[in-house]
Amino acid sequence: MAALKPSPGERAPHAERRLRYLLPALALAIVIIGWDLAVRLNSIPPYILPGPGLVMETLVADWSVLSTSLMVTLETTALALFAATVGGVALAILFASSRLVELSLFPFAVILQVTPVIAIAPLLLVYLEPNTAVLVCAWIVAFFPVLSNTALGLVSVDHNLRDLFALYGAGRVKTLVLLRIPAALPYFLGGLRIAGGLALIGAVVAEIAAGSAGKGSGLAYRIVESGYRLNVPRMFAALLLVSLAGIAIFAVLTFLQHLVLRRWHESALKQER
Repeated sequence: MAALKPSPGERAPHAERRLRYLLPALALAIVIIGWDLAVRLNSIPPYILPGPGLVMETLVADWSVLSTSLMVTLETTALALFAATVGGVALAILFASSRLVELSLFPFAVILQVTPVIAIAPLLLVYLEPNTAVLVCAWIVAFFPVLSNTALGLVSVDHNLRDLFALYGAGRVKTLVLLRIPAALPYFLGGLRIAGGLALIGAVVAEIAAGSAGKGSGLAYRIVESGYRLNVPRMFAALLLVSLAGIAIFAVLTFLQHLVLRRWHESALKQER
């Protein structure tokens, strides 16, 4: 018996899924080829704009130095994201439990968010050790998305479900654990995905400030150091590692969001259809 062929409607999602990965790779290849041609045809010297081949050669040649700096930056980002997650979730639960506490403390969280980290970093370097100052800067920019998204999720529970829990005599703690926290999970994961990228940005900005002061050891410090030495290929290699680290963080957090929500939340169910 001949196997049934998939209908055009069934083949369309698979084709769309393949295009989702093929098109970005094709666009990236076009950009790299155009970059290489521009350098070669215009004979641009490497201290102005190195070609992609030279950047990769520098990445391999200086891997021992750049990999160590990469681990420093990733460690700072991970610690800042962890602290922002714990602090943001705890404070969001406190805000959702007490309107008075929210009105008292939320403006300070907003102040931390709207104050440019590049303006805070030099001040923190005066009072704190360089590594601690970088960590605090990364935490500051990652904290608010977790706090605001989680707090929004905790107060966005369907009022009919809240009434149902009250009808069955559920207390505040049980309602929080069984209803409000699960309902806030998609909001929290969305904020966490934003905070991951911001933690990396905060770490890089603070490392640049530390590098300008002659301190630091992360990737951004290597960028500043290479700029002082006019080692532009190493600058590009370090910048490439920063970009790849950001992509990896976003991919990991997106995958985590998919794993947690794929069986029950509408946003993940639509992506699987």
